[in-house]
Formats: sequence, C-alpha cells, structure tokens
Amino acid sequence: MQNLTTLIIILLPLLLGFFIHLPKEALKWLDRCLGYLIYAILFLIGSSLAHVPNLSAQISVISVNVTVLFICIIGSNLLVLMWFDRRYPWHLSATQQTQVNNSFSFAGSFKQITCLLIGLLCGIYTKISVWLHPETAIKYALFVLIFLVGMQLRSSGVSLRQVLLNRRGVIIALLFMFACMLGGTVFALLMPGVSLSKGLALSSGYGWYSLSSIIFSQVYGPVWGSVAMLNDLAREFFALFFIPIIMRRFPCAAITSGGATSLDFTLPAIQSSGGIATVPVAISFGFIVNILAPILMVFFSSITF
Repeated sequence: MQNLTTLIIILLPLLLGFFIHLPKEALKWLDRCLGYLIYAILFLIGSSLAHVPNLSAQISVISVNVTVLFICIIGSNLLVLMWFDRRYPWHLSATQQTQVNNSFSFAGSFKQITCLLIGLLCGIYTKISVWLHPETAIKYALFVLIFLVGMQLRSSGVSLRQVLLNRRGVIIALLFMFACMLGGTVFALLMPGVSLSKGLALSSGYGWYSLSSIIFSQVYGPVWGSVAMLNDLAREFFALFFIPIIMRRFPCAAITSGGATSLDFTLPAIQSSGGIATVPVAISFGFIVNILAPILMVFFSSITF
C-alpha cells in the first residue's frame, strides 16, 4: 500500500502539471524555480545524511558503490547503444555544428554538489534538523518538483504524438532502459548484500538525481539515496564531457548518455555537437525516459528478489 501511495504521489502531480500550459515568457521563470528547488532538495539530503550512524565509515561505502554502479551502468549503455549505431548507422549532416562550451553546465553541476556538502556540514555542526525535519521537507519538495517538471514537459511544446511517432527516439529509449537494467544486474552480482531488485532499482534513476535520491533515501536509507544521487550526477558530468567526442561516430550513444537530462540539461550540448537533426530524437528519448523513470524506480524498489 505504501508503494502504491508513493507511485500516486509521483504520477499525480506529474499528470496535473502536464495539463498546465505556460507561455514561453513563463518558461524562464519555471526553469529558475526548478533550479532553486533542486538546490534546496540537495541541501536537505545533505542534512539528513549527516545523521547517518558512523558516517565516516559510510562515506567509503558510498564511494565504492557509486564507482562500481557508475561503471556498470555507463559501460552497458555504451556497449548497447554503440552496437546499435554500428548496426543501424545514422549519418548526421556536418552543417551548422558548433563547438560546445560546457563551462556553464559544469559550473551548475559543481553548485549542486556544493549544496549537498553545505547541507551535510549544517547537519553535522548545527541543530538545523531539529526544526527543519529534512525527511518531511523532502516529501513536500518531491511533490512540488514533480508538478513543476510536468508543467515543463507540457510547456516545452512536446506532444505525445511527436514523441511516440519518432521511431529512432522510441527504439533508443527502449535499448537504453534495457542497458541500464543489464548494468544494474551486473552491479547486484558484483556487490555483496545487494539484491537483484535493488540493483535494478538503482539503475532506473536514468540521471534524474533529485528524484532518485528522494525515493531511495525513503526506501533504502540516506546512504543508498546518496549513492543513487551521486551516480546519476556522475552521468551528467560524463555526458557533458563525452557528447561532443562520440557524437560523430555514435550519435545515439551520445544522445542517450545524458539519460533523463537529454530533454533539458544536456540538450544544448546534443544540439550543438550533432546539429538540429538530433533534437527531435533527443526530445523523444528524454520524454519517454522521464515518464518511465519514476514508475520503474518505485516498482523495483517495492519488490525483493
């Protein structure tokens, strides 16, 4: 019953937000609100992490699990999508491609990590959690975050018809999710004490670190919530760096490397390195992944095998 409630909490505000269309002038305001909310959520997660027993020992556990999980998932993603690029080549036009400037994007990622560390320090050295109640605040922030994301998806001008009729976007989304499950399975086999269902759940974040960190903090505790968040954040760093490098030879692998962020955060890097032809595919892929990620995270984290 608790898992059904969690799924409703995630999907209901997403659907409600999707039915609200904002004018283009309001999109900048919406993006800014989302940015501030993500910073607040990361601060709260850091604050809750500060109260984990024997935190210094847990940090080494987090580091090892993040490293192995990231290698398994990114490795399987690249293997599957690069195979697809070779089997069904997609020749992009070289016109109107520009050099990517990722300095601003990298700065945003560093700000997110900084917010987490500030929350951690405040939780350790102050009594902020006494009156802030991070766990409760995170639940309310989750509702608002999903609602705003639904509005963002609707206001971006993307229709379900455009998404579902983009054949390449749908195919690479399915291959991407299969590759992530493959990586999660390998992670579960390698790491002692990690069940197959837990490995599959952790592999279903798809780069949506603000959501995966909340869901897995509630299900598995703040340590695993931090593992999920850092793994998904590492995907963002990886995508920003490698999209321009692999786009020419492996365009589908480049598009999917950003996971859920291919719809927004890494979309400028995709467009500038692959040209305008990559945008519809990236939007279709990113939309499908954003819709299915919360469903799969809740589903796999609600079962044990």
